[in-house]
Amino acid sequence: MDGKLDMTALRSELREAVLSIAGLARSAGGRALMVGGAVRDMLAGGAEVKDVDVEVFGIGPQKLQDTLAPRFAFDPCGVSFGVLKIKHLDIDVSLPRRESKRGIGHKGFFIDADPGLSVKEAASRRDFTVNAIYCDPLNGRVEDPFGGVEDLRRRVLRHVSGKFVEDPLRVLRGMQFVARFGLQPAPETVELCRTVTMEDLPPERLFEEWAKLLRKGVDIGRGLAFLRDTGWVRYFPELAALIGCGQDPQWHPEGDVWNHTCLCLDAFARHRTGDPHEDLVVGLAVLCHDFGKPSTTRFERGHIRSLGHDEAGVAPTLSFLRRLTNEERILKEVPPLVQCHMQPFALWKAGAGDSAIRRLALKVVRIDRLLRVAHADDEGRLPDRLGGTSAGEDLRWLEERAERLRIAAEAPKPILMGRHLIAMGYRPSGQFGKWLNAVFEAQLDGAFSDVDGAIAYFRANVAGGGERERT
Repeated sequence: MDGKLDMTALRSELREAVLSIAGLARSAGGRALMVGGAVRDMLAGGAEVKDVDVEVFGIGPQKLQDTLAPRFAFDPCGVSFGVLKIKHLDIDVSLPRRESKRGIGHKGFFIDADPGLSVKEAASRRDFTVNAIYCDPLNGRVEDPFGGVEDLRRRVLRHVSGKFVEDPLRVLRGMQFVARFGLQPAPETVELCRTVTMEDLPPERLFEEWAKLLRKGVDIGRGLAFLRDTGWVRYFPELAALIGCGQDPQWHPEGDVWNHTCLCLDAFARHRTGDPHEDLVVGLAVLCHDFGKPSTTRFERGHIRSLGHDEAGVAPTLSFLRRLTNEERILKEVPPLVQCHMQPFALWKAGAGDSAIRRLALKVVRIDRLLRVAHADDEGRLPDRLGGTSAGEDLRWLEERAERLRIAAEAPKPILMGRHLIAMGYRPSGQFGKWLNAVFEAQLDGAFSDVDGAIAYFRANVAGGGERERT
């Protein structure tokens, strides 16, 4: 036993539901305990608790379901896995389980629910001590069989038991935990992780841990250091190649590309917007933005140069992403940010006009994303990289121009559409695509800004012999 937890830290609707579950379980002869992230976050303070895991001891699965059914509705997808997911609330109710490794990978387990397990036996299957702390919601009493409270106080990430190695995904969970909670991995945990292989973990599970790292990590560089120290960076060769890849100290006194990337990610974390998709896209772009440097870095005339690394970074970015996800939006939206991350400085230095900025917006979809990537890139090195100008002037310049052109948060859209041509009496044909592309190019050049102007431009410059196509 280790003190008491203040249940008022839970949101009222979660607290009331958890107390009800605990009361119903007790009336049926069982005991319901909160465990895992909710208890950890309540003890740590600061983080809002959004979901709760409850384990119920002393009651069989059917009796548990019958006991809770009059009060709660369940999501049917969870029942088949032995988990009662409470509808409309982020609460999972399960029985303590025995797990034994029977096969390869994350799913190679035989799971046997055993309501007769002790709290210590149930906790021994968990990953880290900070996630193996239990709390009785009816009285707030904490049960901590593996010293997780002290580890949390000392900011230490430590595995619970030798069973840790049975689930290789736990290494990546460690990566995002140290980044999110500022934990220092215990040396013995790092050594144990080095004995774990990735086996055949499914990409979607890998991607889930990377997404948590980027969406929630406070010190993302610390998470990447864990990946490096455990040897798991070898499973992500695009990242491993950054280690020891030199940079010119005049522009990058922080060291190699690996160090620079870690600092950039920490800068990104300080400026997240809270939009899950936008933060994920930008975070991945910051992670991958210098993947092209290992293949382009040369020592020439006394300097380290990486000419063309932005363009060269597209292929390794796609290679990295495709091993993690087949989500079309991610594969489409991240690589252009990598390819164009040097463009804000290049366009500013060249004094580029509106046409170039519109075309940049078309390529990257959202200039505000690109600005976030470039800002993180700037913060990952000294501010004098602009060669004597004030740091960030290029980004402020591009932001102001994009806002004025109304393309900061979306790419330019064609003003003239096929329906306009049909309304003018043209019969749909293969010419439509060529005409519309020609008019859109002129739009990007600033030839017009509304439908009337687009129609006038089309008639004067594009239609030509198109009159013969009229209906």
